Amino acid sequence: MKEIDCGFTRDGHWFRYRAAAIIVEEGCVLFAGNDRDDYYYSIGGAVHAGETAEDAVRREVLEETGIAYEIDRLAVVHENFFYENSGSLQGPDCHEVALYFLMRPRGTKELNSRSTTQGGLKEEMHWIPVADLDKVRAFPTFMKDYLSRAHDGVEHIVTDERRE
Repeated sequence: MKEIDCGFTRDGHWFRYRAAAIIVEEGCVLFAGNDRDDYYYSIGGAVHAGETAEDAVRREVLEETGIAYEIDRLAVVHENFFYENSGSLQGPDCHEVALYFLMRPRGTKELNSRSTTQGGLKEEMHWIPVADLDKVRAFPTFMKDYLSRAHDGVEHIVTDERRE
């Protein structure tokens, strides 16, 4: 049976419900990248209809890293506004709601990734030092600030990456 992502496109607008992971090992945070895009992106993906966000993040992390990380806690509710990048063309106006879960460290950066994007591109996993996040193009953009300070509970972060 085909899984249905929780999201829709209507009148040039795209809404997406996403579950994502914050995986930190040895002062580095894990991001994914591929040969087409000139930026790194967080580990995660669409929540499927009938699936909890927790189940979605565990599924996505296993698919992308080859490792069954455990969830520590819900860390961030992220509302993200951006234009989908379709190569050199500007795509639809996007509104994404993502739940970011902090995953429990394993004490090693070893992965078993064989991940590909929905478009079939091979994904590479990248451990980026938290201190160097401002030196690379990585989304979400809040990650360096978030990982550089202590937290008490779940944070609500709103970013707007759209350019007029």
